[in-house]
Amino acid sequence: MKPVKVGICGLGTVGGGTFNVLKRNAEEIARRAGRGIEVAQIAARRPNPKCETGATPITADIFDVANNPEIDIVIELIGGYTQARELVLKAIENGKHVVTANKALIAVHGNEIFAKAREKGVMVAFEAAVAGGIPVIKAIREGLSANRINWLAGIINGTGNFILTEMREKGRAFEDVLKEAQALGYAEADPTFDVEGIDAAHKLTILASIAFGIPLQFDKAYTEGISKLTSADVNYAEALGYRIKHLGVARRTDSGFELRVHPTLIPADRLIANVNGVMNAVMVNGDAAGSTLYYGAGAGMEATASAVVADVVDVVRALTTDPENHVPHLAFQPHSLSDHPILPIEACESAYYLRIQAKDHPGVLAQVATILSERGINIESIMQKEVEEQDGLVPMILVTHRVVEARVNDAIAALEALEDVVGSVVRIRVEQLN
Repeated sequence: MKPVKVGICGLGTVGGGTFNVLKRNAEEIARRAGRGIEVAQIAARRPNPKCETGATPITADIFDVANNPEIDIVIELIGGYTQARELVLKAIENGKHVVTANKALIAVHGNEIFAKAREKGVMVAFEAAVAGGIPVIKAIREGLSANRINWLAGIINGTGNFILTEMREKGRAFEDVLKEAQALGYAEADPTFDVEGIDAAHKLTILASIAFGIPLQFDKAYTEGISKLTSADVNYAEALGYRIKHLGVARRTDSGFELRVHPTLIPADRLIANVNGVMNAVMVNGDAAGSTLYYGAGAGMEATASAVVADVVDVVRALTTDPENHVPHLAFQPHSLSDHPILPIEACESAYYLRIQAKDHPGVLAQVATILSERGINIESIMQKEVEEQDGLVPMILVTHRVVEARVNDAIAALEALEDVVGSVVRIRVEQLN
């Protein structure tokens, strides 16, 4: 049987890793796929010194690959929204299957891309778009297909996790660790996507769609970054028995689905709370399997390439099957996707960590407790520290029971209006994940 011919668009970190893995493990991959897989063309603006491409044809125009009649599978690794979308839609129009690692593309344009792929009878595979080398999409879409997924929670951005790990373990400030992350290549020169939760929200959007059978709705995901976190909050959380992680949470409720990325206190004895450095982990709770955890490298040259090549193998295995019987892109049959709404953050429910800076006057704690009680917010624990010498203020740290966020917003407004409360109340959500 003749080999399947693939074209790689983008020869950067992931593209170079993909080429190397396909070349190095060609025999093993062919044994798994049932056919040889040959890189027939590469589109790249510049060579990658970590790749020995040999006689493989190279073009500077990505659309040469999409229009090449010999190519069976286009591997899109250029990133971004606009040009990547045009490339993928052109490849699909030409009857080619697509493998991509582009989470932003899938989160924002996936509904359009999948509809076009169904129309043309081709596959679009995107395992590498979430959590690098961890096969979490396959696990949820196929391995947990018997389950009604209740919730999932993930550390799905390695840069943010590295920063929080350094802040906790070494007492360093956010800005200091961010500079090191940029120097090490973990963070971009503009780190906004990583530290403000946009990258994680792209990935969470995809995971939630596969878990719950809903259309991709990135624009409805709530995002909150870690740039305002202080070492004080990291230390107070530790004293209360928690770790702060930048978590993506998707949850099924009777009124809709929660889809949110934000700093989160997690009990320190949870496995996911002990995922450190640049590593990723996703925890999934299903009604039959219970809670399962997927851990590994969330980025990197060959870790991500592992997922890209696995998708190529899946596509090759399915080339001779009826297109109507392919595994659905979003796990559920397209006509069966749910129209339940994504809830606004005000309607989401969580427990809360609140840090209040108050003047050292009697009765302040009683006023705080009254404000919370009047809004039906119960206190689980409270910690009051010594007066801080530099400003004479007393830090009060509270952890509440679970409550709808709108009530907490109202309580915070009332707390900040108290004469003895100075500055803004710090609010961090708390998840038990049990």
